[in-house]
Amino acid sequence: MKYQKNSDEYFMDLALKEAKKAESKSEVPVGCVIVKDNQVIARAHNLKESTQSSLAHAEILAIRKACKKVGSWRLEECDIFVTLEPCLMCSGAIINSRIKRLIYATTEPKFGAHQSKTNVFDIDFNHRTDVVSGILASESNQMLKDFFKNIRSEKN
Repeated sequence: MKYQKNSDEYFMDLALKEAKKAESKSEVPVGCVIVKDNQVIARAHNLKESTQSSLAHAEILAIRKACKKVGSWRLEECDIFVTLEPCLMCSGAIINSRIKRLIYATTEPKFGAHQSKTNVFDIDFNHRTDVVSGILASESNQMLKDFFKNIRSEKN
């Protein structure tokens, strides 16, 4: 589907394309893009299984790339688009990176740190990240459901 260029849906669609890359590697399909001035400056997808690192979440990998690209740990003028509600670790990294806006597709009932388990974005830190949820949620949900359904059927 075509989305208006530079819209939240447009950038989330790019994050979903990253999630598909993860899925093709038998990784949980989570993708992320970081945008500054309507330009994608970093993109990544989950690589936990490939790297055997609990730190290889899409958000962490994308934040590292974005920091390198802008030459600073401060990503104050950036938006981060993620296909799944960030966990506590990734939420902390988003806040510590001073990212302006978090936009995510769907909730993560087991580990989500915005609305599912807790809301770290409501805590009064020295930086406030605005949060938008539900952008292309059905597409992300379907990809996740299909992925876990396939894993279960492979085990049987």
